[in-house]
Amino acid sequence: MTTLADLAELVRAPAALSVPGDVVAGAAAAGALGPRTPALAGASVLLYWAGMAANDWADRRLDAVERPERPIPSGRVTPAVAVGLAAGLTAAGVGLAAAVGGRRAVALAVPLAATIWGYDLLAKNTAAGPAVMAACRGLDVLLGASGGRVTRALPAAATVAAHTWTVTALSRREVSGADATLPMRTLAGTAVVAASAAVVAPRRVAALPAVLAGWYAARYGAAQAEVVRDPSAGRVRAAVGAGITGLPALQGALTARGGAGLLGVAVAAAAPLGRLLARKVSPT
Repeated sequence: MTTLADLAELVRAPAALSVPGDVVAGAAAAGALGPRTPALAGASVLLYWAGMAANDWADRRLDAVERPERPIPSGRVTPAVAVGLAAGLTAAGVGLAAAVGGRRAVALAVPLAATIWGYDLLAKNTAAGPAVMAACRGLDVLLGASGGRVTRALPAAATVAAHTWTVTALSRREVSGADATLPMRTLAGTAVVAASAAVVAPRRVAALPAVLAGWYAARYGAAQAEVVRDPSAGRVRAAVGAGITGLPALQGALTARGGAGLLGVAVAAAAPLGRLLARKVSPT
């Protein structure tokens, strides 16, 4: 019998702590922070969970070989339940975005949902996989900006997308391990991402965004440096986990860069909480 714990493992529930910060950072950048922001963040979480369930449904045969302990191959969740949950969460996420954000939010929520499903069903195991997943996160940031000047949130969206590319590129080597050149490339990307989050205007670095961006870079960068030293599958999985649970610190830096310093600190506080919860339910 499927339990709530099984469903939580299926959708990687703790990893959802890395999601609301996308919307908040986008809203801060676009000058759109307001009463609708929490609901849009909730819609984003629903779509994220939908993507996780769809991912495991699409990978059920591969997981039966490589990860038999996962909910579907272990028999704790049936494929029908997984794909039904994914579809229901997708509808709920788009519906919530429509209810609180109107047409402008729908114009971003629908492409976001389509990109999520496109990644799971088509792009994940292709060369385009990391770019498609990066697009998901970029659209998520823009969803938060939908109530304001969306173009102002493009730099924040690009920064989160670049981070996501590094995590996704690493995640493709979670089972087989990597060669040392891959973490060297993603580590260089992380340095660029952190630097871009710290800059609030041309050639000007603000203290709070810089501190939060440095925190993000130190945590995630150290995990990638370990992969350079030892590119085994276990080290790669640890780096992917650090990239997922460390993302709120980057989102906090972007939120602070958008002028909401205290809110940025609050967003970044999800990073240590995510690491704690990841000990109970794997975020990868």
